[in-house]
Amino acid sequence: MIDLYTWPTPNGHKVHIMLEETGLRYNVLPINIGKGDQFKPEFLKISPNNKMPALVDSDGPDGKPIAVFESGAMLMYLGDKTGKFYPSDKRTRYLVLQWLMWQMGGIGPMLGQAHHFRNYAPEKLAYAIDRYSNEANRLYGVLDKRLTETAYVAGEYSIADMAIMPWLRYPDRQGVDMEKYPNVKRWFAAIAARPAVQRALKVLEEHVKPTPGFSAEERENLFGAKQYARR
Repeated sequence: MIDLYTWPTPNGHKVHIMLEETGLRYNVLPINIGKGDQFKPEFLKISPNNKMPALVDSDGPDGKPIAVFESGAMLMYLGDKTGKFYPSDKRTRYLVLQWLMWQMGGIGPMLGQAHHFRNYAPEKLAYAIDRYSNEANRLYGVLDKRLTETAYVAGEYSIADMAIMPWLRYPDRQGVDMEKYPNVKRWFAAIAARPAVQRALKVLEEHVKPTPGFSAEERENLFGAKQYARR
């Protein structure tokens, strides 16, 4: 059984999608990042970077429990565990890995910054808004061009698609007009129509906050000095 420590964020959802697609049994253990659950000592033993999601698999590779943090590593782990959505052929595997790393190094951080400065920053800083909104649009353009060549980013549907898709659910909050990226729109709709994805996006959905929708305590835990304390 897999214990999944998670919250309804893009990084949480990409692991929810993989678990639902593979049919693995898992327990959802909410890590309320607004309340500061990510800073609790018991969670830091599993995820020392104080970020969710993380998992503990009681049936690890050697039959013993294993803890895995970082959502990209979790997707790779689950792909190896099940033999699904993460090809064993080296050429195809590295194609998947390139696009997975692209999400982790580009789509996630850059779209996250665009979202933050456009919606949550206490000051409207034009430079930051323009910088990250422009980068968001550049990344959508990279993806749109790739999807002129193939139905999914690495050919077949894979963990790379699962990693990217949840970050593109609210393009307007990132300064992006999805109509300008028809191939992304087509790809997104195809993934969103999958029953496993629909189930995954409902995990902990009752906790999703409207924008901006945070209390003072939640803003401190999410954006304040507490997250930078050495632990």
